[in-house]
Amino acid sequence: MLRPVSATDLTLEPVSRTFGLDRGQPIDRYYIERFLARERAVIRGTVLEVAESRYTDQFGSDVLARRRLVTVGSGAPEELVADLTRPDELPQGVFDCFICTQTLNFIDDVHGAVEGIAALLRPGGVALVTVAGISQISRYDMDRWGDYWRFTMASMNALFRRFPGEVELASYGNLAAAMALLQGIAVEDLADSSLLDPVDEDYQVVLCLKATRG
Repeated sequence: MLRPVSATDLTLEPVSRTFGLDRGQPIDRYYIERFLARERAVIRGTVLEVAESRYTDQFGSDVLARRRLVTVGSGAPEELVADLTRPDELPQGVFDCFICTQTLNFIDDVHGAVEGIAALLRPGGVALVTVAGISQISRYDMDRWGDYWRFTMASMNALFRRFPGEVELASYGNLAAAMALLQGIAVEDLADSSLLDPVDEDYQVVLCLKATRG
């Protein structure tokens, strides 16, 4: 017999409005770091990462040069000041690896951004891309440049259909993970983080894509 759902089972206010970042590791970052750890062998050579070099430093090996893709720069030599949606203005075919985590959600011209990703990579270069599936709005990003998209396996496959190379895509998440992320519950709040490990394709919390330039 089904248990009735009452109003006490629901809440209007999350535990955290910053994805649990103020409490520990956000649920989506748990999946992102698992993906990057699995692909750490390709984080090498000349590596570009959006905004920072956090994951390059954490997971990279034999990294010859670290660059950060920014839209407004300070003039630091490690910065590449560019717009990912303008592929003709990007350096062409110079990077062995491009780490692009949770970025496409905040770009209105996602098709142009995928062209930009392809343009940056040298032949054999790899882009490691993650995007949000089920997620709350990022108020920080919405108020600055916009929070445009939530993705599924189907939409990511369609978006990268014309990528000039091999594409591998996987989803992470389940009902418990989706509920925890929407509530702003951090990984540290969970009694057992292995609850996050089972994959339920009907609850795609994070999509992770590996695109290798042909």
